[in-house]
Amino acid sequence: MTAYEYTVTPLPPHNPKQILDHWGAQGWQLVQVVLTPEGGSVAYLMREVQG
Repeated sequence: MTAYEYTVTPLPPHNPKQILDHWGAQGWQLVQVVLTPEGGSVAYLMREVQG
């Protein structure tokens, strides 16, 4: 069975692509972006657990 791990990271409004590119280079896949009550956003990411 495939196992996954998850992480949540804030997405600053001035450079969300840079943050997502950083996580993507480490094998993380974007699952969802959620707006916070304060007006910001957070990204939920996942990747397959290796070995």
